[in-house]
Amino acid sequence: MSALPVYRWRLAPEGLATRRQLRAAGLRPGGQDVAAQLERPRRRRGPLVAYLYRVDLAKPVRPMTERQATALAKANAARRRCPACRADAGYVIPSSLGMCVPCHDFPEQRAA
Repeated sequence: MSALPVYRWRLAPEGLATRRQLRAAGLRPGGQDVAAQLERPRRRRGPLVAYLYRVDLAKPVRPMTERQATALAKANAARRRCPACRADAGYVIPSSLGMCVPCHDFPEQRAA
């Protein structure tokens, strides 16, 4: 069992990328093993760790199917609907509030 190479923040060599960087380039790891590890030091806790993958072994992202796109649209629409007033808020309802901002800030108007 060999240990992964560890690189400091912003010092990883060319040809390695995180999952997010791969996704931004339209790629995915495609089943490959982690090639290296990236560490970003923090003052009071242990370092933040990100895993790096080889770009040359990455595969293109699979296209979304029609059914997946429909399910995603429904899920996003549900996140915009206020459970209190049942209206489309025009934005994603904050989970910290649990309802649209007007219903949260003015509950007397909601009851009317």
